[in-house]
Amino acid sequence: MKNNLNPAKGMRDFLPNEQAIRDYVERTIIDVYKKSGFELIETPVVENIENLLGSQGGDNLKLIYKILKRGNKLDLNKQGLTEDEIVELGLRYDLTIPLSRFYCNNRHNLPAVMKAIQVGNVFRAERAQKGRYRSFKQCDIDIIGDGSSNAEIELLTASAKALNSLNVNNFQIKINDRRILRSVILNCGFDEDSFDNVCIILDKLDKIGIQGIEQELLSKGYNKDNINSIMEATKHLNSGDLSILSEFGVSRDVLNNMEYIISSVRKMARNKYDIAYDFTLVRGMGYYTGPIFEMVYEDLGYSIAGGGRYDTMIGQFIGQDIPAVGFSIGFERLVNKLIDDNFIVPNINKLALFYEDYDDFTEVMNSADDFRSEGYSVTINLKPKKLNKVLDQLSKNGFTKFCVYDKENCTVKELN
Repeated sequence: MKNNLNPAKGMRDFLPNEQAIRDYVERTIIDVYKKSGFELIETPVVENIENLLGSQGGDNLKLIYKILKRGNKLDLNKQGLTEDEIVELGLRYDLTIPLSRFYCNNRHNLPAVMKAIQVGNVFRAERAQKGRYRSFKQCDIDIIGDGSSNAEIELLTASAKALNSLNVNNFQIKINDRRILRSVILNCGFDEDSFDNVCIILDKLDKIGIQGIEQELLSKGYNKDNINSIMEATKHLNSGDLSILSEFGVSRDVLNNMEYIISSVRKMARNKYDIAYDFTLVRGMGYYTGPIFEMVYEDLGYSIAGGGRYDTMIGQFIGQDIPAVGFSIGFERLVNKLIDDNFIVPNINKLALFYEDYDDFTEVMNSADDFRSEGYSVTINLKPKKLNKVLDQLSKNGFTKFCVYDKENCTVKELN
């Protein structure tokens, strides 16, 4: 049978120049987050299946990669086997569930307010297509133990700084609150059982428009008066008029909280980015309990970061609710955008050092070390017959200079 040399469906290989950009982006984000007071932790990619399935992860629960039991625990000859009997582990589909478990397991060794960075791959059995992968990297920061709105402000401003440091500017933060969504939808006459479905439809505003939302609600058989109410509320709220929220049962505390976050982040933005209330922002995870937010950039048609408050998730592990809020930069979307924009990793002097068969290789290596001490990243290659062809390829892979070894005088030349 002929071997398939492509990566598994939905997975990817990365060429050296692509990996260089990925490494730079990751280092930059982590560096900004560390300077903002967050600390790096690591959790396993494999989690106990009951933790994943009991996590209110929305549609992601249908996308979990499940791992079979091993060895003597796995008896496939047993009659009438169920999935529960042969599966005990799964690959994480996000970094929030592992973080919650991590916190519960280590809380006695952690500060009262933990500020964590996590960077790692997650796995979802998505329908593979352009821009949607089955394995992808996430960059998360979370604050656990702080129930005040200052935690949201800190997360949003730190993440904005991380994007600014990558020359990503003029993006917009969209913010909403699950409590506002619930109050408005229920006060428009929809019942609790309809809440999630109505949220999903509202989330499509940027794709199908206000009339499309109305038509989809009608097609689901919802009461026309209820639909008229939610349409009127949506029009007012998306115009930025938050004053009507009190008419839909939203408490003054929740409204003050929203206004405080928006005004504070706007002050910190210094005109580099904007923040605005968006009533139709939903976020897919069922575990969000309060403010939710996304960052949108230019005309990409999708967000490049998102997160929210999840004050009840940790309580599922230990029976005691601990306030928590998190934010995740869409690493793959960000990197793909930078690659499309021909982003060049700064301050990396990559030099190719060529030598002949007759050269003393140890002397060539010593010469390479001399260049490295001057700040170059040096690769050593036997000089090819067609040097120009190789130089063209090196230039595409981010090399900026080359040198042909000469014992007396190694002259560094620019790669054009």
